[in-house]
Amino acid sequence: MKLHELKPSQAKKKRNRVGRGMSSGNGKTSGRGHKGQKARSGGGVRPGFEGGQMPLFQRLPKRGFTNINRKEYAIVNLETLNNFDEGTEVTPELLLETGTISKVKAGVKILGNGKVEKKLTVKAHKFSASAQEAITAVGGKTEVI
Repeated sequence: MKLHELKPSQAKKKRNRVGRGMSSGNGKTSGRGHKGQKARSGGGVRPGFEGGQMPLFQRLPKRGFTNINRKEYAIVNLETLNNFDEGTEVTPELLLETGTISKVKAGVKILGNGKVEKKLTVKAHKFSASAQEAITAVGGKTEVI
């Protein structure tokens, strides 16, 4: 960009001042039309209002519920544990440090997807049965925190 190529930003659009005379294009009724609910001050309808017809969100069937006490675990598969050297103690702190997981959430859960080839000591909050089997089968240890 050069000095002669500078021009005002398009984001600096001038605010439309309504109700400032007929020649402004938005005088008299200030772009609200004549009468009606939307012309009144504080007028208008809430989001989802369909003119008195039963709104879509009320017409659709509701199913299930959301458990407010649900724990969401950061998931690590066995195949990602192969990135660590033999004999390493894999902890949630180490997983965070290496960028394997971005957040610990309610804890770390090790799942049995893939194969682990190295002997590791894995410390986590939860293990799936297949993951625990696979780690101990190679000669590693699992420890629930």
